[in-house]
Amino acid sequence: MKHINRLMAAFLLLLSYGMVSVAGEPINRPESQGMGRMGGGMGMGGMGGGMGGMMGGMSEEQRDQHMRDMQEHILKMHELSDQILKEKDPAKKEQLKKQQLDLIRAHHDQMMQHRQQWQKEHQKMMQQEPKTNQ
Repeated sequence: MKHINRLMAAFLLLLSYGMVSVAGEPINRPESQGMGRMGGGMGMGGMGGGMGGMMGGMSEEQRDQHMRDMQEHILKMHELSDQILKEKDPAKKEQLKKQQLDLIRAHHDQMMQHRQQWQKEHQKMMQQEPKTNQ
């Protein structure tokens, strides 16, 4: 019985290590590449592989400028968050929250505009490719 318990413990330990290593691997689904899902690409914390499709055609200078613009946006958001947390006056706090929400909306609208532009360009490119019989 002790032998079976040890084998089960070893098996469960190996299984847990295997699951941890698999959890760290990226998932190669179409929506996780390009601009398919905000959470995979652009959702502030996920610049990873999500921007590869859109940024692939950018020059190094354009990419650098894009990153600087994003950094500026993030710093503004953090600054507003800090001000909101420090503010004691409820009216001023609400005004800061509205200002932050307006900034979020403007950024979201800009992202959607870029996404639509990218999708149109992608559709044109896909239509231009010769269709082959498989």
